[in-house]
Amino acid sequence: MSTNSIKASSTFFDRFNNQDIVKFSLTNQNNVTVSAISLGATLYEFSIPTNTGRTNLVLNYPNSGDYLANPFYVSMGIGRTGGRIKDGQLPLNGQTYQLQTNEGTTTLHGGPNGFNTQVWDGEIVEEDGEPTIQFHHTQLSSEDGFPGDIDVTIIYRLTNDNTLKLTFEATALNEDTVFNPTYHTYFNLGDNDTILKHNLQVNAEQHLEFDDKKLPTGNFLSVENTPFDFRQTTSLGNAIQNMQNTPEKGFDDIFKINDDAINNTIATLQDPETNRSVSITSDRNGLVVFTANSFTKEDMNFSRTNGIGIPYEGVALEAQNLPDATRFDNFGDIIIKAGETKVHEIDYHVEF
Repeated sequence: MSTNSIKASSTFFDRFNNQDIVKFSLTNQNNVTVSAISLGATLYEFSIPTNTGRTNLVLNYPNSGDYLANPFYVSMGIGRTGGRIKDGQLPLNGQTYQLQTNEGTTTLHGGPNGFNTQVWDGEIVEEDGEPTIQFHHTQLSSEDGFPGDIDVTIIYRLTNDNTLKLTFEATALNEDTVFNPTYHTYFNLGDNDTILKHNLQVNAEQHLEFDDKKLPTGNFLSVENTPFDFRQTTSLGNAIQNMQNTPEKGFDDIFKINDDAINNTIATLQDPETNRSVSITSDRNGLVVFTANSFTKEDMNFSRTNGIGIPYEGVALEAQNLPDATRFDNFGDIIIKAGETKVHEIDYHVEF
């Protein structure tokens, strides 16, 4: 008889490209459930009990095929590298590697054959007396164009204090390469269709300057006296209103996390109407904030909004190292040496 306080299950989800997609779930003593599907090691569900049933705090789709039908990476595992690489050219060890591109001349989120496009091998694995979800994939250089092959495991752990711990473990098998994964998790904590009434706090004094292709210039800009100032808890709706004169009409931006916040809480999102919140802990120096400005009714079959997408339906909070980091000395170390193993963790702590 099991004495686990975390309950685990796995079930057939659907088929994609002639492969079975499996859904894995963990439920804690508070009836909080985390589910993931094997396509993209995607975070499918982070649901909490409510007076009327359950609420899923992350955006999802009913079918695995929906996930690759648009360029929004909904709550998917991202790698080898989160963010944009200029001209698809990766500087590494004095050489330049030409990567596959998937946004004009840019390589975005690992390129067209990144982690999110792979069907991962998943299983329930017991660790320290509790079940975890573990996804494994060996990403080949021949698949994605990055130097070297890389062996990757993504582990989901759910605690009884309602924290989801996401761990990335990677080993470079034969060459030096890069590893800067993230989760492209879209949160909507409330009972409304948008996040315009949410509040956000980010421990960042600076954000990245971009060129017109949303590529970092290498410069840091102060958040002070700008809509990017989330140092104190701030209305997302008001901040988005102050971004209406930008092409995006919202945020698709990268914050440089303060040094003293790394390995602590880097950001907190809250919905005042329901008193729900999620706090994010990360061991790295960047956070992407994307407020789903360009979500459309087409090709966005969201469960929350009955088969359409709407602008500002969620906010993606992507914890990672600053992007294109091998191009800029002060963006952080994303290099993983041949034979080396690197581990990164992102934690989501939910209160309700």
